[in-house]
Amino acid sequence: MSGLAGVIAGESAICTCGLGNGLNYRGYDIADLALKCDFEEVAYLLLEGELPNKAQLEEFTAKIVAGRDLPQNVKDVLKALPASSHPMDVMKTATSALGCVEPEQTDFSDQMDKILRLLGAFPSFLVYWHHWHVNGKEIELKSDEPTIAGYILERLKEKKPLDVEVRAMDAMLTLYAEHEFNASTFANRITASTLSDIYSCMTTGIGTLKGPLHGGANEVAIKFVLGFSDVDDALKSVDELFAKKEKIMGFGHRVYRNVDPRSPIGHQLAAELKELPTSDPKLYDIAAAVRDKVKADKGLPDNIDFFGGLIYHYMQIERLYYTPLFIMSRAAGWAAHAFEQRANNRIIRPGSEYTGVEPRDFVPMEER
Repeated sequence: MSGLAGVIAGESAICTCGLGNGLNYRGYDIADLALKCDFEEVAYLLLEGELPNKAQLEEFTAKIVAGRDLPQNVKDVLKALPASSHPMDVMKTATSALGCVEPEQTDFSDQMDKILRLLGAFPSFLVYWHHWHVNGKEIELKSDEPTIAGYILERLKEKKPLDVEVRAMDAMLTLYAEHEFNASTFANRITASTLSDIYSCMTTGIGTLKGPLHGGANEVAIKFVLGFSDVDDALKSVDELFAKKEKIMGFGHRVYRNVDPRSPIGHQLAAELKELPTSDPKLYDIAAAVRDKVKADKGLPDNIDFFGGLIYHYMQIERLYYTPLFIMSRAAGWAAHAFEQRANNRIIRPGSEYTGVEPRDFVPMEER
């Protein structure tokens, strides 16, 4: 029961993972969604329960695009945060600030409008803070890029992204969008079960995701790959780590024993991005060699985080921004779970097994 392993903590119609049929969102296989849909379609599916038709998708996307601009007082908060702030704290603080300015109705009648606003605003929080503190300027938050993936890349780097980059970012958003009762989603559901507002649900998820045992594995994985000069150097180092019984981030998974169904898609995306003129293809070769060795020697499959870090690196994204990108994706899943929890709610309040001392008599101060 340690870590609630194996404990069924509730019912959900949103996602299945590790049940012998890979990873499915609302019954659809993750590979089909990641390779055949835009992220906006997947977000609609998670939030509404079905894939959208063309008119529904256009309306849904338009609302997200309309949510990109930020109120001046939220911009002022982002300016006031230190440049040394962790980007996850920036995202959490900006979310709370927007919740103060544009609160959700207490009857939750505008919950869909609020999450679409947040899906538009999450990338803006990061790019506005980044450009103010890194480049010393206010970034324009309007853009002709119609998708969240394109908007993130275009505004962050201030140049039109390549189609291969947008496709890769879009797929990554889908791959990270939902994963059943993971730590941040379950924490988000606990907050929702108290009938708190959607901003509080989101900040709960962000705070949980910030922990290195949940988000951040792809940051560590790419740092590991970048530390080697070539494949031989990497394989030698892996042997040394095995001898010390040390862990390599990006391998194994709490749910998936044989293969993370997201990983083959990550391999494919990284293989496409390594062909960019700005990419170092040697890094892909190192990652693939390490993947094969760990699988052969230890029987551990790589998870999405191992190649996920390389994908973001090939897109020249700052390493500390990898987990904020996770927010921009997983927010759709968090909201779907918050909505589901609220719709058939009972406050989540598990019991615990007491391991302390037996009942005892109180001892007055003068007798202690």
